[in-house]
Amino acid sequence: MYFLTSDEKRYLSKSLFPRAREMVIAEELRGWSWNEAPLAPVFDVRLGVYEVAGRYCPTARDVYLRRVLGVRVPPSPAMLEGRILHQTLSEIFLKAKRRIYADGLDDPAGLIDRLKQDLVLGPYPWGDDAPGDPLIRERIERRRAALAAFEAPRILARIYEVLALQPYVGPDGLVAAALPIVVEQKFDGSALGLSAHLSCDGLSHAEPIVLDVKFDEWRDFHRLYPTGYALAMEATFEYPVNVGCVVYGRWQGERLLIERDLFLIDEALRQRFIEERDEKARLVFEEIDPGVPPSSPPDCPYYDICH
Repeated sequence: MYFLTSDEKRYLSKSLFPRAREMVIAEELRGWSWNEAPLAPVFDVRLGVYEVAGRYCPTARDVYLRRVLGVRVPPSPAMLEGRILHQTLSEIFLKAKRRIYADGLDDPAGLIDRLKQDLVLGPYPWGDDAPGDPLIRERIERRRAALAAFEAPRILARIYEVLALQPYVGPDGLVAAALPIVVEQKFDGSALGLSAHLSCDGLSHAEPIVLDVKFDEWRDFHRLYPTGYALAMEATFEYPVNVGCVVYGRWQGERLLIERDLFLIDEALRQRFIEERDEKARLVFEEIDPGVPPSSPPDCPYYDICH
């Protein structure tokens, strides 16, 4: 899901990257200005990027229930499926990287054979969070297998290509060229009033791109997720991060459809993220109940509490 199409690569190289290099961002909106307004946290509250960026609840009462009242609810089937598919995507990438580092490149044919075996996933190890409905479990298992079946040959093809074009490449060079995405990159966002344990779905360091995967329909606030991680990345590494990407995985029956939203992380997005952070941090710090929203999706995990 992280590998761009040829059209997307052209769009990046010929349009988005040139515009990103020319884009003017005020210094106070760069993550490295975390100690100055408006980035400096107003309230002594640390929020996850998902809490700041998410507007699934129009009034943010989910944040109030979770952070102020300490309400704990089991994930909805959609949330559980999304979490497992995220884990699956990371697992596939990490298995391929581990195999390359463990085996080296003395026997490329043997490496490829072992990679093919590694990338065939076994049954999901269900625990206490297993849904009670067997049909939901079966659907998640099928979609997990479909995701692995889609991603594994793409990973293998990238490895084949680099091995064919670079006869002197080493294991580290092969990983960097064929699998350049860092999955589950960790950040300490506490300087920005965010969690000290942020985890970004995917990150490209070559020309920095922050990627966030959504097994969901498009929402207007989804671009705020990469924006939050970009600010944390700037605060950590102190270099500009100007491009974000939301990767959408949608299901048409058992068929996986993928779309990517590539965009500039401009001043408007940065300001919007900061405003959301401040609003929700105030809600938690002052223990303000924002009220039940006028309408809630029935699959909201807090639906029964609010209604």
